[in-house]
Amino acid sequence: MSTSKNQKWVYLAAVLLVGAGVGYLIFSGLSQNSVYFLNVSEALAMPAEKLAQARLFGTVSADGLVHEPSAMGVDFNVLDKDDPSKSIRVTYRGAVPDTFKAGVEVILEGSFKAGARQFEATTLLTKCPSKYEKNARGQMRPPGSEG
Repeated sequence: MSTSKNQKWVYLAAVLLVGAGVGYLIFSGLSQNSVYFLNVSEALAMPAEKLAQARLFGTVSADGLVHEPSAMGVDFNVLDKDDPSKSIRVTYRGAVPDTFKAGVEVILEGSFKAGARQFEATTLLTKCPSKYEKNARGQMRPPGSEG
């Protein structure tokens, strides 16, 4: 009888250790890799210390759009989709997507510059509109083509 009691305690201890290990991994993974996904209005309303790492989305403004050919990047203002009066200045250094232009929706990943309301993007993605439309038979075709 004593060996079956000892085996139950060994199994219980093993289950508790595995559960504690999994719980720790989940907690540490969530706290270290949490990134806010915000529109411009939400980012402006949050305290700067909470925005060490963030994803930001909005619309590229035509005002202040500066391509940096020598530095391979772009500086621009991103506008809130719902309230275009709110904007954040963005600096991005890297390859700019072909679909990037004023009026296009963008998703940016990066961080806010300490002490300023300027976003330093490390990733720039554009949301491109559909380039195709349906013809009379329901097939997709480029705009302007016969079908």
